[in-house]
Amino acid sequence: MISVNEKFTYKIMNLCLVLMAVLVSPVGVSSAKAQESVELSPTYALGSSEDLMSRATYVDLVTLAEASDVVVQVEIRRQTQVMAERAPGLAPGFARLYIEANTLALISGRTTLGESLVYLVDVPVNEKGKAPKLRKRQMLLFAKLAGRTAKGATQLQLTGKYAQFAYTPAFEERLKTVLTSLVAPQQPPIITGISDALAVPGTLVGESETQIFLTTADGSPVSLTVLRRPGLRAVWGVSWGEIIDSAARAPLPETLRWYRLACALPQRLPSSANLARDPTARRLAARDYAFVLQELGPCARAVTAN
Repeated sequence: MISVNEKFTYKIMNLCLVLMAVLVSPVGVSSAKAQESVELSPTYALGSSEDLMSRATYVDLVTLAEASDVVVQVEIRRQTQVMAERAPGLAPGFARLYIEANTLALISGRTTLGESLVYLVDVPVNEKGKAPKLRKRQMLLFAKLAGRTAKGATQLQLTGKYAQFAYTPAFEERLKTVLTSLVAPQQPPIITGISDALAVPGTLVGESETQIFLTTADGSPVSLTVLRRPGLRAVWGVSWGEIIDSAARAPLPETLRWYRLACALPQRLPSSANLARDPTARRLAARDYAFVLQELGPCARAVTAN
């Protein structure tokens, strides 16, 4: 007679065999088994879930949230380690776990989740090669919906490589600030590049104005203005509309408007976008653009890729 634990092990083995088959099959293969394996493809942990929570930057959280169908708080009910030979792509020093969890709260997402969730995750092992014990631990997951199991549990595809975070109320509050900005009215558009830039020297030595026009995914106008006055520090701002406002302000750090600029603008002003013919004016436009990038600061990431 086969025990309950043996039956569960056989189930995990079959799921991993399906996953392996899809990983080596050509892109575009369509089948029920291929669909199931894609739904259960794993995510990788940079360190412990606590490490991810402490290291994740504002940019990381926006990136994960925008790529996810849901952000959900769960409590892990059961974990089963997948044998290494049945875990394609498993990195050294990691273990692949099949997780069964209870849904505690849907933090973000326009859907209905079942009471039970399943997903795969790769976690770092300790110095003895053992995976951490996650049972009864609460986590925050960034995920895509991937159907349901035969027993009705929701299957999740974790978003990106690092998408399982240890849950704390403080981390949830930090995350909610990001999520609220992503559903607020009058969203800043996604920046796709630079169309034109023009610097105009003033009548006084050291006086100038540079305007840089950006391209956006939805075609809405966005422009940067840099003003220089003799004896004063250069100032810059963003106009989010048709009217170019010389009094426009720079976005505050770690806001969605800041993110749209800091993580999308190219590192250098494209030469083709610089409309000036005079070499001095061209250098001024390039210098003012570099000034804007310096003021924005880096698009800092710790747990997501560019």
